[in-house]
Amino acid sequence: MNAQLVAIAQRIRELREILEMSPQHVAEKVGIPLEQYQSYEDATADIPISVLYAVAGVLGVDATVLMTGEAPRMSAYTLVRKGQGVSVERYKEYKFSALAFNYIDRDMEPMIVDLDVKDTAPELVVHRGQEFNYVLKGTVRVRIGAHQFDLAVGDSIYFDPRIPHGQMAVGGPAQFLTVINE
Repeated sequence: MNAQLVAIAQRIRELREILEMSPQHVAEKVGIPLEQYQSYEDATADIPISVLYAVAGVLGVDATVLMTGEAPRMSAYTLVRKGQGVSVERYKEYKFSALAFNYIDRDMEPMIVDLDVKDTAPELVVHRGQEFNYVLKGTVRVRIGAHQFDLAVGDSIYFDPRIPHGQMAVGGPAQFLTVINE
């Protein structure tokens, strides 16, 4: 079991209990079945980034608190040097590095996403706001609803993430910058 996933799940459970919220209440507010929520809190299933941000919203904390155990501290600017973002491995083929994790009350969530090749289609997710992807390395296949696009280095796509979507590497490892505004 991924130690980071376990730590995030423990933080969620602890904060939910401190706030005296039931798992049912959080699941309803996030809009997922109770069994699915409990699998995230038990660390038996990987928690999608969109759900992590939604849970943070319900619990009234910045997602950084759930990812790192610490609250953001910067309000004028935050500087993140190369390779120093908060890295979270969602599953073996998908890892992201949050680039603005230490900025208080941010409106955007910029992340570098590293993708390894896998044989199956990407898991489709939905979340509020708007999303922008810009390919830095390799080829990224982006699926948005019934549409599919192969993006090469320098290509970008801006879309409504309320439409089920997902990304995967094609032909080798890939990397893209994503900026999500919820």
